[in-house]
Amino acid sequence: MVNEPSMNYNSLEVKSTTPLDPSQAPVSRADEASDSEPQSEPLVLVVDDSIDNLTAISLHLQQSGFRVATATNGEEGMRVAALTKPDIIVMDLAMPGVDGLESTRLIRQNENLKDIPVIALTAFSTEGFRRAAHDTGFDGYLTKPIDFARLHDLIGRLIGLARSARNNPNS
Repeated sequence: MVNEPSMNYNSLEVKSTTPLDPSQAPVSRADEASDSEPQSEPLVLVVDDSIDNLTAISLHLQQSGFRVATATNGEEGMRVAALTKPDIIVMDLAMPGVDGLESTRLIRQNENLKDIPVIALTAFSTEGFRRAAHDTGFDGYLTKPIDFARLHDLIGRLIGLARSARNNPNS
């Protein structure tokens, strides 16, 4: 038997991430902040079936000051979104079971989640996939390998637009 090193992703030291098990996800971080102290760090939900991608994206976003929740498939992503009500979702398109397109379609039909911006993150760069993502209700589309500068820009713009729409519902 060959002894191969294994990576224990649960032992990584990262700041304030939601565990991969959505039943362990915090409903809110109200216990960490007073009622009069608004949370300024946006919460990003990252949904990707590749643990390597999930970890790399999560760590990069956390190092940039974001709070991060994670899920490893579309069904789990919807549960975590319902529990945490993230400011934005970064969703892989090609996942087993409920894929990113179907998951986003269901998010758009959910009254409590429908206004959360969703960014498609995929290895597919064809016009057909872009069109399908747009038609499904994605707010942005990025291809892998990830350009983190573009991801940060898109996250910032979409969170700003969403907050503006919430604060000015009649405009």
